[in-house]
Amino acid sequence: MTDNNTQTDAQDVTKAWAASQNQKASAKKLRIFASISWLIAIGIEIAAIVLLLKNTFDSGNLVLLIALLVSIAIFAIAGSILWKKANKHDPATKAEKFKFFVQNQLGAIITVLAFLPLLALIFLDKDMDPKNKKIAGGVGVALAFIATLVGVDFTPPSTEQYTVNMNECATQIKSGQPTTSCSPEVAEQAQDIARDSAAVAEATKTADNPDGLDVVYWIAPKPGETRSSSPLVFHLCEEVSTLRDKVVNKGSVTEAYAQNAVRLTKQITMEQRQCSLVPAE
Repeated sequence: MTDNNTQTDAQDVTKAWAASQNQKASAKKLRIFASISWLIAIGIEIAAIVLLLKNTFDSGNLVLLIALLVSIAIFAIAGSILWKKANKHDPATKAEKFKFFVQNQLGAIITVLAFLPLLALIFLDKDMDPKNKKIAGGVGVALAFIATLVGVDFTPPSTEQYTVNMNECATQIKSGQPTTSCSPEVAEQAQDIARDSAAVAEATKTADNPDGLDVVYWIAPKPGETRSSSPLVFHLCEEVSTLRDKVVNKGSVTEAYAQNAVRLTKQITMEQRQCSLVPAE
């Protein structure tokens, strides 16, 4: 049997939180809409560049150019807002630094791409009326700055932070404290952990241990993996028939959830007998 010691180090605990299927589905939809919005912004930029190269704005059409710049900003900002919402449902991990940066700052990156080439051509255009160039360039720079600022995520979510919040939330639920850490993103999983922890404690109460235990057993992930690919059941002791001839891990309910053992056995009474757990009178 592989015995997992209780994890108190913040880095170890970070493995516990993972986006649910509903959260992943919501994030996917939001990212699709964000991508469409950004594609429209870049499409408008390309159209504006084509018009610019055809000398459409040399002596007029300032309103059209500004309208195109405003449209780019609107779709870039809309994409950034949708992308940030998606990241709240399914955040990146800080362990992958490059991916974490790109995923959280993609809105700002796309916005720069949607504005910079067009603004460069406006300022380098020698045929455009100087006054119109100054006005269009100034408006474009202001819009680009605002849209980029919206695209930057100054407090990006992470799986590490969500795990800390989830564990704090579960602790608050179990102890009856105000649930200040129970954000919508972590509340459901925290409630599941608190519920199962209470159920395990109740099932493991004995005369010698009237408070019960927060220790469960589950089939270990495959060698080299830290998390099972499919949801598993956790049990009250290693001796239950389901775990015979299996590589078994031991730990708290939170640690079981970390390895995708997320369901408490339904055979409580049978396992109490197999585990020699005599209920306290």
